[in-house]
Amino acid sequence: MMKKYLFPAILGIVGCAILINLGMWQLRRLAWKEAMLAEISAQINDTPVELPTVPEDPASLKYLPVVTPGATTGEEILMLTGRQGQGAGYEVISAFETGDGRRILVDRGFLREVDRYAERPAVPLVVRGNLHWPEEADSYTPEPDLAAGVWYARDVERMAAHLKTEPILIVASAVEGDLQSVDPNPITITGIKNDHKGYAITWFLLATVWAGMTLLFTWRIRRQGISRRD
Repeated sequence: MMKKYLFPAILGIVGCAILINLGMWQLRRLAWKEAMLAEISAQINDTPVELPTVPEDPASLKYLPVVTPGATTGEEILMLTGRQGQGAGYEVISAFETGDGRRILVDRGFLREVDRYAERPAVPLVVRGNLHWPEEADSYTPEPDLAAGVWYARDVERMAAHLKTEPILIVASAVEGDLQSVDPNPITITGIKNDHKGYAITWFLLATVWAGMTLLFTWRIRRQGISRRD
């Protein structure tokens, strides 16, 4: 009689163990991700420094807070985007000449669609923000419409080549002197995905369902045995 229960018991225990282990792994990933996000947030909000010389591998400088005076050159790229409550618009990526003569990129922020054709001539600015090399372009990203001046992702290397600047992008958090209807769109950790808690709950719920199905299967075997004896 006990042999009838052996297979569903093993199946239930092994299945639940695997699912619970997956849930625990996601909880460990959650703790790791939360620590990483706290570190990034602290780095984003740290005291800004002067614009450094960027090494060949800029990963160590990602999110570094900087402040630099200079001026836009009047050359810019508009990246199609949107903002909640304001609808479609553009991210304004301007060529920027620093006080010591370097040419870099500055993401000045969000521009509403209605302001697209307003003049944005060269203007002196003091830019505070964070260095960033976003990984937004992939195989599904449309090619930029150079005739219309519209891009669909922030590709720092290509944008820098297009505007003849260093491949350095400052995402502005505050801009002194900008009166051209561009609203800074600073970097925050809200855009970094952290779904590990949801995944953990999913695995634990599946473990609960698996345990319930095992109990149901065992109960049905027992009922069948009682029926045969009757």
